[in-house]
Amino acid sequence: MSRGNDVEAAVRQVAPQEVVLGFFGLCVFGQGATARETDPSVPTRALLSVLGRLDISETATRTTLNRMVHRGLLTRHKHGRTSAFELTPEVRTLLAQGRNRLFSAAPFDHDPGIWTVLSCPIPEALRNVRYQLQTRLTWAGFGSVQPHLWIAPGRVDVEAMLQDLLTGEARHLAQAFHGTPTAPSDPGELVHRAWDLTALRAAHDAFLDRWEHAEPPPGDALPQLLLLIDDWGRLLRSDPGLPAAYLDDDWPAARSAQTFSHLRGRLGPTAEKEIDQLLH
Repeated sequence: MSRGNDVEAAVRQVAPQEVVLGFFGLCVFGQGATARETDPSVPTRALLSVLGRLDISETATRTTLNRMVHRGLLTRHKHGRTSAFELTPEVRTLLAQGRNRLFSAAPFDHDPGIWTVLSCPIPEALRNVRYQLQTRLTWAGFGSVQPHLWIAPGRVDVEAMLQDLLTGEARHLAQAFHGTPTAPSDPGELVHRAWDLTALRAAHDAFLDRWEHAEPPPGDALPQLLLLIDDWGRLLRSDPGLPAAYLDDDWPAARSAQTFSHLRGRLGPTAEKEIDQLLH
């Protein structure tokens, strides 16, 4: 890749768990939200091979896999002397919910003028639910305007996002609305309160510096696609797609989306072939 230093920085910063989840996402869903007929079991050797190509050591990979099993993210199955892994149903659902935006042609576009408002106070007794809620809200594009109150641009399907998380009596903790702001609310002020626009621009600039002029070398499609998806996912978790009325005219979101789409088109077909070879 022409920007060798940038790619090396990406390798240093990448979290093995995120790479594993990204690889499982490609194995189960490909580059979309439609799953294969049956979820594949991914052999340990395949994961060691893929992460090793990103300079993640065998020890670090095995430690990551053990932790993910302990945390309920993966299940482990024995095949003779070797092991294979599958996503747990909860993590599979979470990955599926993010696929449409991850591979959308317009991930920063929403219904103009429409916002989703969510109130969801989680008691201390449900601390684990609170953590999972925060993770899902971040991915869905919500920003916090005050304790237990979040807003997101566009129409977010809150029921689909939370139906497996808030069950029983906890289901009634969430109150969600779709609508438009009205006086005395100042949407611009709320945007600046809920999101750090300087940090969002810096996130786009970092993504573009690393990938806009990148030239992936032949034979390195799968690890580079995993790095690209990891960087892209982080950017989407940072920028929910805020209305242009509250952003600078040169806001870089469109360039970032075009860059991701272009590189994914170049890397995707070869990476899919590599995955098929690793799983069979």
